[in-house]
Amino acid sequence: MSPADRLQADFAAMRLTTGPHPMAYIRPTLPKSIRTFTDLATLRDGQHICVAGMVICRQRPSTAKGHMFISLEDETGITNIFVPSKTYERFRLIISQEPFLKIKGRLQDQEGVMSVYTLHIEGLPYERQIASSSHDFC
Repeated sequence: MSPADRLQADFAAMRLTTGPHPMAYIRPTLPKSIRTFTDLATLRDGQHICVAGMVICRQRPSTAKGHMFISLEDETGITNIFVPSKTYERFRLIISQEPFLKIKGRLQDQEGVMSVYTLHIEGLPYERQIASSSHDFC
């Protein structure tokens, strides 16, 4: 089996993999402007950035006034994503249906806790069907 075939089989059977993270396979094809989780510590508050990864959790609590929170995992860690309610409404289908996302926004550093304030969301095409699943609380 090729590494991509192994990854696909792992996710189909166990919904996880013991091999490289799926983003490790597509990172070389992405523009260098798409940052990883570890890059965030080197950037400044308010800087416009683009991140990409696999959605592992979506939360839209009733107490959040329509805002959404996404945990986006790449091969280096988990990025916290804040989606304001108007942006959520605009990109609702992409957010709810795409397992991999590319998010453009503004970095927020609140007392050392980094998150991305979302301005634009796109699905991130993955060449193979990966049966990844997220924990959704919407």
